[in-house]
Amino acid sequence: MTRSTIDLKIVGDRLEIVRSAVVELQTLPHTTLAVFTSDRRNAWSSDSLLRRAIEALFDTARHVLAKAHGRGGLEYRDVARLAVEHGVISPEVADQFVKIAGFRNRLTHHYDAVTPEELFTVIQGHLGDITRLADQLEASAARLAAATGSPPDTLASESSTPIPRS
Repeated sequence: MTRSTIDLKIVGDRLEIVRSAVVELQTLPHTTLAVFTSDRRNAWSSDSLLRRAIEALFDTARHVLAKAHGRGGLEYRDVARLAVEHGVISPEVADQFVKIAGFRNRLTHHYDAVTPEELFTVIQGHLGDITRLADQLEASAARLAAATGSPPDTLASESSTPIPRS
């Protein structure tokens, strides 16, 4: 694959999906497992929102890897591994990115085995992993775009939904 310029609009649009999904996930009732499972729509919503956020993370990483490093058409775990190798994400979050790839595969291909309890656990303790990855992808895209002469864009535009830190 030939290298080209990173499209910061694509990066910003994908990360906006991540930010919006995280905000929506945080609004679901999840103070306790009993509260979360009292309405089955919480599990359905969290499944959909998590899958959408994860897809957007990986789409962003794929875009950066393809444009800045000429690496395309990758499986999810390969995206996570190569993102670390090329400095797109830090080694500190590498394991989480690989685990998120595996969780995405479960949500997509083994959806019948994903339990409300598991979704509750992710909402309670792992949205910060998604947030950290989004932040690192955003910073890397901006850094690599500047290094390759991509035109500046509004990655952190005023319309972006802030991701609350957890």
